[in-house]
Amino acid sequence: MTNLADQLTHLQSLFQEMNTALIAYSGGIDSTLVAKVAYDVLGDRALAVTAVSPSLLPEDLEDAQIQAAAIGIAHELVQTQEMQNPDYTSNPVNRCYFCKSELHDTLKPLALERGYPYVVDGVNADDLHDYRPGIQAAQERGARSPLAEVGITKFEVRQLSKELGLPWWDKPSQPCLSSRFPYGEEITVSKLQRVGRAEVYLRRQGWQNLRVRSEGETARIELPPEQIQTFVAATELPELVRHFQTLGFLFVTLDLEGYQSGKLNRVLKSQPRLSGLA
Repeated sequence: MTNLADQLTHLQSLFQEMNTALIAYSGGIDSTLVAKVAYDVLGDRALAVTAVSPSLLPEDLEDAQIQAAAIGIAHELVQTQEMQNPDYTSNPVNRCYFCKSELHDTLKPLALERGYPYVVDGVNADDLHDYRPGIQAAQERGARSPLAEVGITKFEVRQLSKELGLPWWDKPSQPCLSSRFPYGEEITVSKLQRVGRAEVYLRRQGWQNLRVRSEGETARIELPPEQIQTFVAATELPELVRHFQTLGFLFVTLDLEGYQSGKLNRVLKSQPRLSGLA
């Protein structure tokens, strides 16, 4: 088993070699660990930049700002325009390719203008074993992924974050809101806002590790399997349904299998013809 101290040392050495770095910083646990280590090594030669778009909840942006301030790293915001690209909004199976293309086409010129030769992201070793077309887009634009280079998994990201005293080490994963829609269903700003507000509502009820999948006019709630019975017993279901309907959903369902990351990618296995990349 890899020693966490060795992994941290290796990660620090990568940033020492870079000398300066611009971090594609979403506020998620992965990119936040990267930002923390980069700042510890590079100080003011590290810059965290967060892309703002309709696929990022305002609450998640606020979290990112709070975390960056706690770390001490310089933090800036940029606007990205993926919603202007029909290759993205039509939601093909390689949607993330176009999202990350927009992100890195925005960040790379900024990095070069500011004198940062490297844009680094929070891709970890586990991500390399999932269907992640966005990784290809980042690699094509010269981005580096220090966590993956060192071989740090998601579990180890949390362990290292805890060791470094980051209070959000157990923060649930929050991929962009576009991941809530089945491939082929058009993504719009109003749909993103609808599913985002639905998740915020459930978070405020105390349910943190969850997804609200949007399929047409139906909201499908996913929770960890062990929480499903408690959720049904503790929730005023008619009130929940009414609230979701005020957001614009007609129907509300509960996924009895429970939450699993990447569940919508199952269609790629059942329909291999869909799995092409850009």
